[in-house]
Amino acid sequence: MKRFFFVLALAGLILSGGVAQGFAARLVAKVSVSKQTMTVMHGGRVLHRWRVSTARRGYVTPRGQWRPTRMHKMWHSRKYDMSPMPYSIFYYGGYAIHGTNAVSKLGRPASHGCVRLHTANAKRLYSLVRKVGPGNTRIVVTD
Repeated sequence: MKRFFFVLALAGLILSGGVAQGFAARLVAKVSVSKQTMTVMHGGRVLHRWRVSTARRGYVTPRGQWRPTRMHKMWHSRKYDMSPMPYSIFYYGGYAIHGTNAVSKLGRPASHGCVRLHTANAKRLYSLVRKVGPGNTRIVVTD
């Protein structure tokens, strides 16, 4: 009897689109360090392509794939003079994607290692990650 209700519930979930929506809810923020761009994809479809700033000479933006570990609408860097980091999405230790006021530097290396975005774009990404959930989000940083 329990198995019958499980199968019935699963069928209802599939028919309502619950399972399909869960698999399609994958959000990917792909950062190209060489191009200084971020491409945001949802379910394989490109939603946004933005200019970013990654690590300047003497610093590093780590390459790899991660899931967000924590998010803050506003964070201040304790390491770099309490610099504001609006819409921070931390993904690897102290490394984060976040907004910046230094928009004139977007499109070229300028940070201490974080991935900087125009604050309006950081807010969009932050909202998307909150909507689909950090567990359904992947941050990919490539050369």
